This record gives sequence, C-alpha cells and structure tokens, in this order.
Amino acid sequence: MKKKPLIILTGPTAVGKTKASIGLAKALNGEIISADSMQVYKEMDIGSAKIRPEEMQGVKHYLVDVLEPDEEFHVVRFQQMAKQAMEEIYAKGKVPIVVGGTGFYIQALLYDIDFTESNEDTTYREELEGLAKEHGAEYLHKMLQAVDPASAESIHANNVKRVIRALEFYKLTGQRISEHNEKERAKESPYDFFYFVLNDDRKLLYDRIDLRIDQMLEEGLLEEVTALRNKGYTKDMVSMQGLGYKEILDYLNGACTLEEAIYILKRDTRHFAKRQLTWFRRERDVIWIDKNEYDHDEAKILEAMLSYVRERTDISC
Repeated sequence: MKKKPLIILTGPTAVGKTKASIGLAKALNGEIISADSMQVYKEMDIGSAKIRPEEMQGVKHYLVDVLEPDEEFHVVRFQQMAKQAMEEIYAKGKVPIVVGGTGFYIQALLYDIDFTESNEDTTYREELEGLAKEHGAEYLHKMLQAVDPASAESIHANNVKRVIRALEFYKLTGQRISEHNEKERAKESPYDFFYFVLNDDRKLLYDRIDLRIDQMLEEGLLEEVTALRNKGYTKDMVSMQGLGYKEILDYLNGACTLEEAIYILKRDTRHFAKRQLTWFRRERDVIWIDKNEYDHDEAKILEAMLSYVRERTDISC
C-alpha cells in the first residue's frame, strides 16, 4: 500500500520555522500540526512565541490554543492528537506539515513509537514523587543515571515527569526505556516523509534568541505570567515549567531579580537550542537546510525544500 506523505519542518528555537512553514503549506496544499510543547496552551501566547492568526495567512493549524494551562501535555497525548489531526488533513486531500522544535514528539509520530502503558503500580510512582519533593530533581536524576545512563543523558533533570516515567518503566519491565525507544525508533516509518531541519550560524541564532526575549518582554511577557499566576497556575504544572514562564515566576515569587530572571532565560534558551541541535544530529533521514547556504533568502530556502519534494514524490508543488 502506498505510504501517505508527511512533511516535517523543525530546527532550534528562533531559527525561523514559522515563516518557512507557511510557505511550505501554501506550496504543497498543506495544513500545519504544531509539534510544540507550549503553543498547545491557551493564554500562553507571548512566552511560547505562538503564531498569531494574521501570520497563519489562512493556513489551518492544529494543536495550537487547545488546552488549558492546568492540563497535562506529554508525548503520548501529542501522538494521539497529532494522528487525529493527520486523519482530518488526509481526508481533505491535503498534506500534513508537522512544525515545531520538540524532537521527541516528532520522533514519536514519525516512527509511530509504541508507548503502551504497563499496569502501573502507582505506589512506586508516588514514592518517586515523594523523593523528588524531599530531595529535589537532581536526586531522582541520579537514580536514573544509575539504571539507564542513556535516558539520563537525554532527559533534563528538571523534567521530573519524564525521569519518573523512565524509572517506573525500568521497575515494571526490567528494561531500560532508552533501549525500548531505540528499538521502536529503528522501525520503518509508515509515512513517505521529508524531515527538514532548518539551521543557522550559531552566533546569529543566539543573537535572535536574545532579541526575541527582549521583544517578548516589550510585548508583555511579565504581564502574561502575572495574569497566569493570579489565576492560580503554579510552577508545579507542566505548562508553567516552560522557558519564559518558570523564570518570570521565580522573579514574581521573589526568588531572583528581574535582571537575573532575564539573564537565566536567555542563557537557558541558548542551551535549549544547543540541545535541540544535538537531538536532530542523532536522527536519521534528516535533510539539513542551512540558512547561510541560501543567503538567508526565504524564497531560496523554500525552493530548496520544494525541490527535494519534487524529486521523490508526485505531490503537487
């Protein structure tokens, strides 16, 4: 059976995915599925650099502005919601274009990774949650390091939920979740896909990150986080652990000055971009699109991506 087409456009934060994605969608009769762990939330517009309605240029977007900030969003939920969106897009005779920087989400969708839940013993999960509260995230991360070094390397210590899931998986199955995911990832993709990674000179990228954060502050990031805090949203929630939210929350809660919060936000966003690039370099079947090679010309970049599509498929472009 002929595989269905799937376009992926990813890359580090602030590289310029939004504009490029609209060009692709228009040229390929596509609709966009967001693979972003923050843009899915309502009321979190500035800190997530959420695409504005006028920027969409009439292109339908899925998984943007659909969850409340107190709802959980994780890879399994993303996979389920994205598959449903893809079915809607295919039913219209259009091409799904997955856009965003969350590499694990993209991998899960592209290779249809199986996240079948075991019958959990919730007492162990509760025990781990208690350890995290008592001893901190680093303590739990060291536990993971001891049993599954590969997972510990790929999961940030602050991502307590993923650390707990990895420890829980090991306890329940006796298998490292990193090995399970590697086997799943080795599967052939059920899609005829193009996996574009947009990249830029590191200094230019870091300058863009700093500039974007300055613009977020000018646009009202402080006020946005204050409003969320006033509604009772706390740092314990998945949504409020996102870059831009946890740092400003620390300032609002008196843990640091505003200058310190901004410094930490810029530094950690640069580190995040570096980790994103490390992730994409490990992926297979990736097509790197270096903006330098196209003189940062949006039209040339779009044409380069379309030429790859034309070479291998009969998608009209």
